[in-house]
Amino acid sequence: MEWFTASDYWLSRLVFQRGLAALYLVAFVGAAVQFRPLIGARGMLPVPRFLARVPWQRAPTVFRLHYSDRFFALCAWSGAVVAGALLAGADGLLPLWGAMLLWLVPWALYLSIVNVGQTWYGFGWESLLLETGFLAVFLGNDEVAPPVLVLFLLRWVLFRLEFGAGLIKMRGDACWRKLTCLYFHHETQPMPGPLSWFFHRLPRPLHKVEAAANHVTQLGVPFLLFTPQPVASAAAALMIVTQLWLILSGNFAWLNWLAVVLAVPALDLSPLRTPPALPAAPLWYEVLVAALTVLVAALSYRPVRNLFSRRQSMNRSYDALHLVNTYGAFGTVGRVRHEIVVEGTADEVPRRESAWLAYEFKGKPGDPSRLPRQFAPYHLRLDWMMWFAALSPAYARSWFEPFVERLLEGDRDTLRLLRHCPFPDAPPAHIRARVYRYRFTTWRELRATGAWWERTYVREFLPPTRLR
Repeated sequence: MEWFTASDYWLSRLVFQRGLAALYLVAFVGAAVQFRPLIGARGMLPVPRFLARVPWQRAPTVFRLHYSDRFFALCAWSGAVVAGALLAGADGLLPLWGAMLLWLVPWALYLSIVNVGQTWYGFGWESLLLETGFLAVFLGNDEVAPPVLVLFLLRWVLFRLEFGAGLIKMRGDACWRKLTCLYFHHETQPMPGPLSWFFHRLPRPLHKVEAAANHVTQLGVPFLLFTPQPVASAAAALMIVTQLWLILSGNFAWLNWLAVVLAVPALDLSPLRTPPALPAAPLWYEVLVAALTVLVAALSYRPVRNLFSRRQSMNRSYDALHLVNTYGAFGTVGRVRHEIVVEGTADEVPRRESAWLAYEFKGKPGDPSRLPRQFAPYHLRLDWMMWFAALSPAYARSWFEPFVERLLEGDRDTLRLLRHCPFPDAPPAHIRARVYRYRFTTWRELRATGAWWERTYVREFLPPTRLR
């Protein structure tokens, strides 16, 4: 079938595949480094306990066959090695079927991790990486030109990502309709970056322009992805520019980076490099791609229904394999930023004059004089969940007490998740947690104090607690 492939998108496929491999690498390294204190055998939410109560149909994973921390580490680092090989172009050295199998490996391993990750892996970009990674299996290598159907399926993912986010904003917080949400968002977002203070201090008319441009990019431009070139390329390029703006303004793990990668297959990059002459696709490959297309079309029913539902879900998977999902972000925007500050004291009996020393996290705000750092596309899972816990204690019900216990024990794996432990020689006798209101300082306050944040005590989150 002559229409089945599009050789003009050979370079677009190459850039997409290398970008996706790089994000896989980041995801696997993050899993390998952080899993022990979060979901390890002695973690806050242990995998064995989770597998004992959840049937395999709801969470298919290789860890049903065996679980140990060593085996998890082996899977995570193996995924990183395969991702690194794909980033270096190993799929181009294999026959078509071998390249497809190689791309299937990181998808299967990361699916196994996400399906036991529980709260720590409940983010929309986990499903987005899995959905995109599954489609990448069928994108082929240099033995065949990129299949048109898979290229359009990747655009379908990007469409749902952007359009779903746009709809949930218009249905949600009234400030999106009034174009005022960005008066607050840069300050109250989960994990500000090094430029977030400056974005927050932009003139308010410019914030309104940001919000309006967001609506255009998310509600109108996605439809242009399915138009002929060069309109589709222009739409994809506009989305990339928008995502780069978001990357500069905050830390959202690999969400924005993956959106950039997803936009690449819609770009016609043939003017940059003449596509090589590639052989026709074999029949078995055409049959597999056609079957994939039918499968995605069938599984798209519930995500599409969700898009047009008045009770639209923000991020949700409708199947245990995360093949076709629904996406959305920031349906509501907080006006006030609350942060939980965790402190310890060596005093056996806490008194009013006791010295309470703060644990500093790597990414989330703590010390008011510390400029937020850039971590994305790396995902600091504990820091993100601390932001949710400050919104409501319900978000921390399952893991915060185990977290405090491990601080009281001086658990080395847990302390590695933090930037600074104020008790290097022995764990504290008591831990407490307090909620503070944080706000960005003004230009005048920054010049006078050197502090990026100003904070005010709000309430107690956890009273002084010791090991039982």
